[in-house]
Amino acid sequence: MSVQDRKKIESYEDLEVYQKLCDLHIEVNELTFTFPKFELYELGLQLRRSSNSAPANIAEGWNNKHINIYLEGINRAQGELRETKHHLRIAFKKGYIENTKYEDLLNRYEECGRMLKSLEKSLISWKSKT
Repeated sequence: MSVQDRKKIESYEDLEVYQKLCDLHIEVNELTFTFPKFELYELGLQLRRSSNSAPANIAEGWNNKHINIYLEGINRAQGELRETKHHLRIAFKKGYIENTKYEDLLNRYEECGRMLKSLEKSLISWKSKT
């Protein structure tokens, strides 16, 4: 993609990592409703909350006049992402998720983690120049 092809980032909704995390949340949300009934409000609820909190933290910190607050939002998003990966691992170990689905979700969350790290580095670099 050339520099001219890049879309201007005007909102957190324009961030590819935000979009991917939202898509993952919807997918994980639907997946949790296939868990055994007794897990709907245990592991299922934890997964739904943490998978939604990752993109929500990006949105919450967006465009704050204090860059450190936005960096904290990104840091919290990374924490929620790690928590979601943990819950997915437990669901996999309990046999609620098939191996191929688990690996796919894990790989996509790891990609989002790398994207968040890159966003964090960009903001730190930009901050040091201002």
